[in-house]
Amino acid sequence: MSDRSPKPQSFTDNVRPRVAGVLQPIGRGLLRLGISADAITLAGTLLMAVVGALLANGQFLIGGVLVILSAPLDALDGTVARLAGVTSKFGAFLDSTSDRYAEGFILIGLLIYGLTRRNDWIVVLSFVAMWGSFVVSYTRARAEGLGYDCKVGLLTRFERFILIIVMLLTGWILPGLIALAALTHVTALQRIIYVRSVMRSGSSKSGT
Repeated sequence: MSDRSPKPQSFTDNVRPRVAGVLQPIGRGLLRLGISADAITLAGTLLMAVVGALLANGQFLIGGVLVILSAPLDALDGTVARLAGVTSKFGAFLDSTSDRYAEGFILIGLLIYGLTRRNDWIVVLSFVAMWGSFVVSYTRARAEGLGYDCKVGLLTRFERFILIIVMLLTGWILPGLIALAALTHVTALQRIIYVRSVMRSGSSKSGT
């Protein structure tokens, strides 16, 4: 295992250290107020449920603004947990599960909007994009379950949310969904190829 090449970093991994200096003072303030990391995680999920309801009614601009406002919550839960010294496997599990709900709320909201407007393209693309985003997350989780780090690909969660925000703020719903639907599945394929390559490399090294 020690012979593996360095693990590629995702865009999120590169950005996180740069914003840590901003997040830590906020995290300390939240701790003083008695707000736990799990409470922040759940608050972010509930906010995404509100966004989903807004999108279902065609309120794209407000929904996009709320997605932007939810970004600090998504980053703060881990910061608060580390500052409190209570990082746990359950906290990480809850955070990952909440992330899947958050994306689901957004894309289901758009799917419902497509149904109410009788726009088959929005309905189909919302479903395909949701399917792709879940497969992207599953490939990482399954690879990690087998002992392999897998954060590669064009459209990790960070990039997906940037694309979603741009789509909502501009109102370019159909082009945005086309990009999401296509690139999530491209990313899943990239991860499959990457894990296969790493596994083969490991097998060849163990046999030498």
